[in-house]
This record gives sequence, C-alpha cells and structure tokens, in this order.
Amino acid sequence: MSTIIQLGIVLGIMVLVHEFGHFAVAKLCGIRVETFSIGFGKRLFGFRRGDTDYRLSLLPLGGYVKMSGDNPGEAPTDPGDFNAHPRWQRVLVALAGPFANFILALGLMTGVSMLHNEVQEYISGPALTDYVPVSTAASRTGIHSGDLIVHYDTVENPTWDQVAIRSLLNINQNVAFSYLHDGQRVNTKLFVEAKEGADNFSLDRLGLIPKMQNVPVQVDSLEPNMPAAHAGLKSGDQITTIDGLQLHSVPALLAYLQDQAGKPAALTILRNGQSLPLQITPQLAEVGDGTKDYRLGFRPVQPPVKVERLPFGKAVAASWEYNKKGSMLIVEVLKRMFTRQVSVRSLSGPIGIGQQIHQAAAMPGWMPIIGLMAYISLNLGIFNLLPIPILDGGMILFLLVESIMRRDLNQQLKERVYQVAFVCILVFAAMVIFNDISKLNIFARVKP
Repeated sequence: MSTIIQLGIVLGIMVLVHEFGHFAVAKLCGIRVETFSIGFGKRLFGFRRGDTDYRLSLLPLGGYVKMSGDNPGEAPTDPGDFNAHPRWQRVLVALAGPFANFILALGLMTGVSMLHNEVQEYISGPALTDYVPVSTAASRTGIHSGDLIVHYDTVENPTWDQVAIRSLLNINQNVAFSYLHDGQRVNTKLFVEAKEGADNFSLDRLGLIPKMQNVPVQVDSLEPNMPAAHAGLKSGDQITTIDGLQLHSVPALLAYLQDQAGKPAALTILRNGQSLPLQITPQLAEVGDGTKDYRLGFRPVQPPVKVERLPFGKAVAASWEYNKKGSMLIVEVLKRMFTRQVSVRSLSGPIGIGQQIHQAAAMPGWMPIIGLMAYISLNLGIFNLLPIPILDGGMILFLLVESIMRRDLNQQLKERVYQVAFVCILVFAAMVIFNDISKLNIFARVKP
C-alpha cells in the first residue's frame, strides 16, 4: 500500500506539472481552456474562473487539461478554439508540457545541490578494483584486485558511475575493456553477463567490486550469535587483512568469503592502535532477501560520503550536468532499442517504477528519491517528444508537416494514423506491464 501511495504521489506530480505547462502556454496564447483538473474521473469540487473549470477529481493521479476544439481535425467554431490558432502557437502549447518536465527536473536537482546533496566519494572517482571474485566475467579477462580500469566501452578513464551506466547499456554484450596491471595496460573485451536481465544486474555479479575507501573495513556493531561476536571482534575494530588480503569494503569482504566457501579465515585487526591476529569461521546465514551467504555477522561503518551545499549558481550548473547526463542516457537507450541492442524487457512500467520509488524513499537522505523523481520527469518529457501520434511529439510533427505544405493534411488519413498509434501505444503499455508482473518475486519463486 505504501508503494502504491508513493507511486501515486510521484507520478501525480510529474503529470500535473506536465499538464500545467500546456495550460499556462495555452492561456498565454489566448486559447480557451475549458477544464484544468487535478486527478481524473468524477469531479469532486472546484471553482470556475472565466472560461475554466478548476477542479479536483476522484482519482488524484496527475491531471489533465481540456482545451476548446482540441480534437485532431476538429473544425474551429470560435476564435478561442485550439485549432483556430496559428500552427506556431499550437506547437508552443505542445512543447510546453515536456518543457515543464525538464524545468521540474532542473529545479529538483538544483534544490538538492543547494540544501544537502550526499554522494559516496568512490562513485565519481577512478574505477579502482577492490576484489575480483573468481569464476566471474571480469576474472576471465585477467584483471586482479587493485587494478585500475582505464577504458570501458566508449569511455576513457571512466569513473565507477560511468562503468555502471555503460554496463547497463550493454547487457549480455561485449564491451571494450582496458586496465592497468603492474603498470602495464591490458586491452581486452568484457562480456557484460546478466542472465536474469537488467533488473538483477550489479557490478558485483559481473566481478567488478569498487574500492570504496582507502581505509580498512571498520566494525560498527555486532550481530548476536554470529561468528564475529564469537571470535571476539569489537565495535571500532578495523579489519586490516583477511588471509593476507587488504580489502576495503563489505562487498569485497563478502565476495571473498563466498569464494572460500566457508573455510576458516585469518584476520588481522587494528584495535586501539594495536595489531591483533584473530581466527574466524564464516557462517552460512540469511542476507535478507531469502538467500544465504557466508557471513561474519557485523554491521560496518559506511564508506565516506561527500556532502555538498552549493550556492545557487553552482547548484544550477551541477543540476544541468546531472540532467544532461540523464537525458543523454535516455536518448541512447531509445536509440539502442530501435537498433535492438537493448531489449524492451529492460524497461519498467508502473509496477517497476513503483518498486524503484519505494526503494529510493527507504534510502537515507534526499538524493535517492529526488534524483529518481528528476529522472522520471526527464523520461516523461523525452517520451512525449517522440514523433508518435497522440503524443506531443506526434502533434508537433503533423503541425510542422502542415506548415511546410501550407495546408492541412487529409482528415481521414490523420484519424487512421491516430487510431493505429493508439493501438500500438496500448500494446506497448500492456507488454511493459506484463514484463513488470513477470519480474515479481511471486513468479520468480515458481521458476525451476
């Protein structure tokens, strides 16, 4: 229920802002707006000012704007009708919705950058590996713990953020891959293996575990009746080595434990400035998602984060860069879909988006949920600009063609195109929702 409410609020804001863009520009152009509704369905209450009924409707999931004479091909009967206005004004009205979504995304990330933007430091740093698990796609390239990735797909000297993004764009494909080992550059290819698709992909499973910090893993608290407590680990202890390896994150430590399959391990810990040896045997235990891994049983001190509170000008610049990168990623995904390099199954519909919103809302800080909202707003704006009839981009395309021809297109032709496009959109939506449903845990459990 909380996921449904969160989804309703976020998508409601996105759609409402989109429709307000259409509304504001239509009013500026002198187009008569008959209805501006928050929500859909039956009118609950509202008020009328001028020609417009401002209302709150039964289903508060976004909203809509009804302009006089805005049906495709409808002959204008009044100077205030949508189709009675010049084509350039109708293009502006169509552009205003997506533009409002872009402004929202820019504003959201500007606010986060000004108030409290927390980012883990390693994400924007060099792609230095902490541990490379055996029998993974990365290990088959010959890369070792401590090696630096210097080329990934199309990016030279990538950050971990860029490695993650380029991986998602190349699921189950080979990418150009170069790393430095003992000062020597090794050029090879890496197969971005993800048997369960993009939803369950992670760099850890690929075998690339980032070096998240330069200091050892530090114990924050201990779980009762687990190996760490039995072995004598204490809060504040730093694990400097495990079987002689220097690891710097819990993901790296866990990956090493799985590779050792429960064998006893020799730890060297730093306590109050003194180095102490300690023997420990991992235990196969629940990890919280129904699966079991070999664990020691402690909660770590989290890797350092970079907290930014930027002045307005720098916050706008940072927001612009964030949204530009997000927009370019969305456009590249769309391009790869049309060239069949990215599967439609990787897309998320309302259920998948709801799950992402719920996860982001549960994360500490404002950045996860605000960043996701900005990304959804960008998606909505770009999707609506696609030259598909019944979308804003389709309307703009028809208006531009008519402007070049200096006459209206055949009304019957336009109606048939709109009907076909509507059916295609419905089929596409049904397919995406089916993908969402098929990925739910309830169906995953019945798979062999």
